[in-house]
Amino acid sequence: MYDKFINTTIIERRLIMENKFGFGCMRLPMKNDEVDYDEFNQMIDLYMQEGFNYFDTAHGYLGGKSETALRDCLVSRYPRESYVLTNKLTKSFFNSKEDILPLFNEQLQKTGVSYFDYYLMHAQDRENYKHFQKCQAYQAAQELKATGKVKHIGISFHDTANILEMILSEHPEIEIVQIQFNYADFNNPSVESKKVYEVCRKFNKPILVMEPI
Repeated sequence: MYDKFINTTIIERRLIMENKFGFGCMRLPMKNDEVDYDEFNQMIDLYMQEGFNYFDTAHGYLGGKSETALRDCLVSRYPRESYVLTNKLTKSFFNSKEDILPLFNEQLQKTGVSYFDYYLMHAQDRENYKHFQKCQAYQAAQELKATGKVKHIGISFHDTANILEMILSEHPEIEIVQIQFNYADFNNPSVESKKVYEVCRKFNKPILVMEPI
């Protein structure tokens, strides 16, 4: 474990030490079509008490209610430096580079923070990537990082290993990759978890795991 640790990047060391188990907020406890804040507060408190601090959301999760629930149940109740917050840029919410900054500012407003620790280009595959390229989304993300409103740029990925290799080759500024990684998909020909993982290691990119079971 120590040998693995000393050979990791600074970002990955932080994840190893602080964020061994992330809290994804795509699905949350609901009551009458609204997030059950009482239950969500309890979940956050227990999670934080156990020493974890990584939260993940996106603008479209629960029709926008995921972001506002995090604002009300996490951001308003814990110091900003005590947690790591990831948000995502999703294809369906922008049609040009000019659309991205207003969308990003809305995401900040909805979550109640002044910056995101990680901002991921959401659901990158061969088709979505074309849209992100056409709209210069990666350039927009770098510009946001230059302002300090994004600490690290990454992607969430849903395609085969050769597509990931192409994206990482074309965008070396990518700092972290979120991948689907589990036993069922390890050798699945449409997911290629094993091969995708190997591409991440080849490019020395820290990995976030989604759908681990």
